[in-house]
Amino acid sequence: MPQPGNPPYEKEITSERIQRHGKELWDHVRARGTGINYPFPDHMTLRSFSLGEVAEILSVSDSYLRQLSIDGLGPTPELGTAGRRSYTLRQINELRAYLASARPKEALKFCPRRREGEKLQIISVAAGPARTTTAFYLVQGLALQGFRVLAVDLDPRGSLSEMFGYFPGIIPVHNASMYAAIRYDNYRASIRTAIRSTHFDGLDLVPGSFELGLFEEESSRRYHSENLRYPDASVRMVSAIKEVEADYDVVVIHCTPEYTFLTVGAFEAATGVLVMVRPQLADIASMAMFLNIFSHSVSLIEKAERPVNYDFIKFLLTRHDPRDVSQQEAVALLRDSLGDDLLTATVWESNAIREARLKKRSLYELSAGAVGRSAYEQAMESLNSTNAEVMDIISEVWGRPPIYVSQASRLTTAGKAKSRRLSK
Repeated sequence: MPQPGNPPYEKEITSERIQRHGKELWDHVRARGTGINYPFPDHMTLRSFSLGEVAEILSVSDSYLRQLSIDGLGPTPELGTAGRRSYTLRQINELRAYLASARPKEALKFCPRRREGEKLQIISVAAGPARTTTAFYLVQGLALQGFRVLAVDLDPRGSLSEMFGYFPGIIPVHNASMYAAIRYDNYRASIRTAIRSTHFDGLDLVPGSFELGLFEEESSRRYHSENLRYPDASVRMVSAIKEVEADYDVVVIHCTPEYTFLTVGAFEAATGVLVMVRPQLADIASMAMFLNIFSHSVSLIEKAERPVNYDFIKFLLTRHDPRDVSQQEAVALLRDSLGDDLLTATVWESNAIREARLKKRSLYELSAGAVGRSAYEQAMESLNSTNAEVMDIISEVWGRPPIYVSQASRLTTAGKAKSRRLSK
């Protein structure tokens, strides 16, 4: 018999007992200071960029930047061995501001931030192979080009967050993800409380956390208790992002791999959607199934009399091996079906990208020697071309002329010419 004063746990059903254990353990962890807010001790830093790299990023000549430095114009670079100049990303952005002021006719080229009347671009990176890798390189590529970027990780496992040094799967956190801004109880807070800086100047992050899974459970309960009517999860996410609209040019939402209430919220908040597909028949079939789910989600939003008008829905080929004959046939099928909605650039299958991922870094953060120069240059060409297309799409939405694809093409051509000269 239970002792007098003990809780009547013997009346619990199994699900209630499991839930009680989870709550008690979480309360104990928080009471001991482990359930903390970000950031964590794993401090990340970004390397400096050589004068040649900065010239490529800004699309100006090495000699022009060198002369600016000699004349004392713009930020003062660090001088290394043999007087080699290098710049931090913050200094590159200072250079952008200086060049935009000194060369006003090219201001948009150097400083691409939103102008008055240009709306915030919110890109949902949806399900598909290399979803995390795509979001990771896109947000960093945008930041390197001078955009103010917010990355939102909706993955309860925090797969994107880990790439920025935040590890929700190892150390539990409390109210420090998008969950804080969209939760249903009285502890709901501003999205600003969840935004964290990263080691990339101009790039902030709303990390993922396991609490996003709690939100899914609560949304599911509300869904069934309200006679299968959707809870206001989507509206909450839209409102949360609206709160910081003035602070950013682009928001990139890293969706979960599953079909969830969070994913539907990301679809409603988005102004554009990027869908990944590997050029293999099984993956194309999987994407076709996802598109049916995507269509159903949008139809539910539309039935709630909230119109969905995307600026774009684009498809990106990832893990592409152009030497594989079967993949060539799959690419032809996709281009025939999707037309201009399929990006021209593809992300190639790359050992360099995989090696960088294992190091919890991107190729933007590493030197060529860290993964092998040839593999590094090939992967960077692929990634930069993809990011350039996305940036030109953003430019088109804002009513600007496209410049990034042609710029990436010039840099690639110049880089290959330079390599040939060095090899002689």
